[in-house]
Amino acid sequence: MSNVMGPNLREPIVIEALPTLRILPRSTGRCSGAILRVAAVLAIGAASSSVALAQDYPTKQLGDWTIAASKDGSGCFISRGFDQPGGTTLLLGMDRDGSNHFSVLNENWSIRPQDRLKLTFRLTQGGYPNHQAIGIVADGKQGFVAAFDPKFPVSFAGSKALHIDRGSTPVARLALDGSGAAVAELKRCVAAQHGPAKAATDNDGIPRDPFAERPKGRRKR
Repeated sequence: MSNVMGPNLREPIVIEALPTLRILPRSTGRCSGAILRVAAVLAIGAASSSVALAQDYPTKQLGDWTIAASKDGSGCFISRGFDQPGGTTLLLGMDRDGSNHFSVLNENWSIRPQDRLKLTFRLTQGGYPNHQAIGIVADGKQGFVAAFDPKFPVSFAGSKALHIDRGSTPVARLALDGSGAAVAELKRCVAAQHGPAKAATDNDGIPRDPFAERPKGRRKR
């Protein structure tokens, strides 16, 4: 559960994504992993504040932005709510391995879980035309998640606005004032994370619990 500042920037709105995020069983490759990480990073806040504290990083508020550690210690995310029809919410997550995942949610949208989308992202500094995104549902809102190259957080931090389009149809027009300080704090949060411990193994190399949570990485086949 995550506290995100609401439209009036005084009262926090609450996102409870983990119980309601629906993911279909078919694989979507790299973006599928990003979707799972979004489920983890959104499931924080009052109900699991001790987890964030255990990672040596308490949830912080910088202007309109909330910075918090992910539940599993794999990274952190920043979030912001916008006073727009449908209550738009933006989230940018960064993992310890340098990967990132970006999500936008809105209760008026009709995106279905695992819809494959091609969206154009235009920042004040740089752009990503026809970029792949995957549909998600969280806390009664529909939206998408997308993974970008390592330069995206830098461009995001240096930009005053983000425009998102689906072909010729505008999707979102989001102000990014304060994003530079928010991303800088996001990086400090990530540096404080330690992540889950590796699963213990017996002498034959087989883990005692093959299904135990482990850091991100490809499993050997």
